[in-house]
Amino acid sequence: MSFPATFLRLLLLGSLLGAGPALGQRIRIAAANISSGDGQDYDPGHGIRIFKGLKPDIILIQEFNYLTNSVSDVRALVDEAFGAGFSYYREGGPGSIPNGIISRYPLLESGEWPSPVAERDFAWARIDLPGARELLAVSVHLPTTDSQRPNEAVQLASFIKDYYAANNGARGSDYLVIGGDFNTDTRSEACLETLSSLVVIGTAHPADRLGNVNTNAGRAKPYDAVYAGKGWHALQTATVLGKSVFPNGLVADTRTYQPIAELAPALAGDSGASNMQHQAVVKDYELPVAADPPQLQLLEARIRAAAPPQVALAFRSTPGATYEVEATAQLGAGAWARLGSFAAVGERTGVEVVATAAGAGQVQDVLLGAAARRFYRVVRR
Repeated sequence: MSFPATFLRLLLLGSLLGAGPALGQRIRIAAANISSGDGQDYDPGHGIRIFKGLKPDIILIQEFNYLTNSVSDVRALVDEAFGAGFSYYREGGPGSIPNGIISRYPLLESGEWPSPVAERDFAWARIDLPGARELLAVSVHLPTTDSQRPNEAVQLASFIKDYYAANNGARGSDYLVIGGDFNTDTRSEACLETLSSLVVIGTAHPADRLGNVNTNAGRAKPYDAVYAGKGWHALQTATVLGKSVFPNGLVADTRTYQPIAELAPALAGDSGASNMQHQAVVKDYELPVAADPPQLQLLEARIRAAAPPQVALAFRSTPGATYEVEATAQLGAGAWARLGSFAAVGERTGVEVVATAAGAGQVQDVLLGAAARRFYRVVRR
């Protein structure tokens, strides 16, 4: 394998593309009960493809089952759907459809609060966001029985209030987000009225391409949601996918989304898969952090042509900001494929592109060395 000089020049150019001025760190949060098939799990792959297309940074996931549910299998699901750099917590109670939290950012603490309803508890995590304030994220799956939801909401609110009062009020400044499957027929239910003392329910909600804000399989009820506390809610911004802009966030129904290529590798029929009873919901937030310069400054680029091939890049970064490595075979009209993402920890960040399984500080491009040419770029999210 050999890399001509023109390839290296284009590689360096590609590393600068797409890096315009950044006003703040965008963070995408997804609420997702999008298991499919007969086992209330993610084994069939429909939900995994939707996750890949949405590219969330924090995921409040329900029915968090995959293969045997061993540590290695759950880790494999997280790696496949989001990336090796993501952390996760999966509740360990006896319930068969556990909740969980998956995050690009470190989990400082995590655990579960007991639910009065069998099969799942409330999963929570304290997430180390860039900047001074942290985020309390809670993944919920309220029951389908109408009479049980109000009591669950009362207990959940009590747990959250105790959290804020803990450690002599040290957690009192943490942002809050509650998300998942609320199983609510309307947004005026008693359970949401109880939670409205903690989060903003509001009147402007995520919608699909056709403007439908409902999230059950029949698209008639608002089962699923991301609800934020006042401080976090104030940071909400439009969700952007490709050239599409969703002012209040997105209900990700692949059956109505056009062009579906913006959600690749998700397929148009994924949201209609057997026993997928919900749609994922995403909201974007913009956290005030130091902006990158107008262009990412490339500090170093090296190519190893000998097997196994490798491309090494280093660029100037903003600590805490999120960056993605992307690849394409054709500039201009070529589609950029996301290889992986990570949060920078310093002002200089290095990343290696490898053809084999990625390790720490690496992303995998299976076409490296196999394709006639490859272009790479680093883009701040």
